[in-house]
Amino acid sequence: QERMPQTPPFAAVFDSSGYNRNLYQSKEDNCGGLYYHENNLLSGSLEALIQHLVPNVDYYPDRTYIFTFLLSSRLFMHPYELMAKVCHLCIEQQRLSEPGLDKNRIRKIAPKILQLLTEWTETFPYDFRDERMMRNLKELAQRIASGDEMYWKNIQQLLQNLIRKLATVSQYEEVLAKINATSTDCPTVLKTKPQSIQRDIITVCNDPYVLAQQLTHIELERLNYIGPEEFVQAFVQKDPFDNDKSCYRDQKKTRNLEAYVEWFNRLSYLVATEICMPVKKKYRARVIEYFIDVARECFNIGNFNSLMAIISGMNMSPVSRLKKTWAKVKTAKFYILEHQMDPSSNFYNYRTALRGAAQRSLTAHSNREKIVIPFFSLLIKDIYFLNEGCANRLPNGHVNFEKFWELAKQVSEFMMWKQVECPFERDRKILQYLLTVPVFSDDALYLASYESEGPENHIEKDRWKTLRFVSEV
Repeated sequence: QERMPQTPPFAAVFDSSGYNRNLYQSKEDNCGGLYYHENNLLSGSLEALIQHLVPNVDYYPDRTYIFTFLLSSRLFMHPYELMAKVCHLCIEQQRLSEPGLDKNRIRKIAPKILQLLTEWTETFPYDFRDERMMRNLKELAQRIASGDEMYWKNIQQLLQNLIRKLATVSQYEEVLAKINATSTDCPTVLKTKPQSIQRDIITVCNDPYVLAQQLTHIELERLNYIGPEEFVQAFVQKDPFDNDKSCYRDQKKTRNLEAYVEWFNRLSYLVATEICMPVKKKYRARVIEYFIDVARECFNIGNFNSLMAIISGMNMSPVSRLKKTWAKVKTAKFYILEHQMDPSSNFYNYRTALRGAAQRSLTAHSNREKIVIPFFSLLIKDIYFLNEGCANRLPNGHVNFEKFWELAKQVSEFMMWKQVECPFERDRKILQYLLTVPVFSDDALYLASYESEGPENHIEKDRWKTLRFVSEV
């Protein structure tokens, strides 16, 4: 049996310029609706780009092109519409609908079509939560198999892998829903400050290194479920060249990206809650120093998202106003971490550290060295500005493919990072606490903060009175 075409891992796909330089000589139609400059595909009509995606007996598109086009095409059409066109082109061009199809011909083209479908289902599985996608996929697979039964096994494998992936994401969404249901805000009944409203973080995990490792577990698990298309779907608007048909903002199949941003917010509030809760100043200072150690270990691991969430929590007003508490803290380590995540010069220090971690990841000998968890809100912002800064279409109606190489380059780096297996041992008790322990709302945090260290001016006194009144009602 002829082997399927092999594809390199993501790391090898995009070079420093955004894509491999000499890929596009394999297809002779250097015009045909596609515009090149020095062998680099810069733009093309949507139809020509779709045609360029479809393999034939002599040609298979490069993996960078497949990824880039599948990622960006959703800005112009629904994935199910693209799938329908791809299926139609495969069937028409390869005459797969003809009776008595030549088996030799099928053997030349079938592995390539199956490889394209494999790339699509493995990299963008959430597209197939749409029944129309599944229908088209099965119909094309059926055509190939009816031409030669030896491909049944490959097709079954492809479908099983896809169904397994979709089942896993459904289970994950159910778990998230349960977690969200149990981790509602603490009620703001803090008339007098209770001795202990709940167990605190240090009794659950007294080792900051272990806590940093458990945070990394949560980060990597949640990163892993984010589909690359979720970055692009956030920008879907109307395509001006498609009359007034709006694209499919209403068709979004997942919200893993939003769930991940919510986790960042939860961690920030959890840190602030743990600091504002203790009655004794000495213990509050100990909690702050504990989180500084957790944050430092997150930095060492390459977990920049948890690091930033912890710093954000410590910089929240109810925490930063606790001057008597902070006076008892050895703050030198904290200022070093703050400096690393300083937003000035477009987060220059953080970006330098991230590049260092990414470099380490490429030459890593262990999973521990491979970990790169970016500060996620900034990654989304970067991709957003890249999208906003360039038009999707050129004045002649061509798709601005040069822009999409850059977009794909950023997203493909993220794809590499999200596939890392977490090397640390899981601790269910600590994970359970981090994910489900109630955290205070803004008002509850201020109330706890004023109970810890009284209001210092008229504004704080008025706010405290209002909060106490509300909590008593």
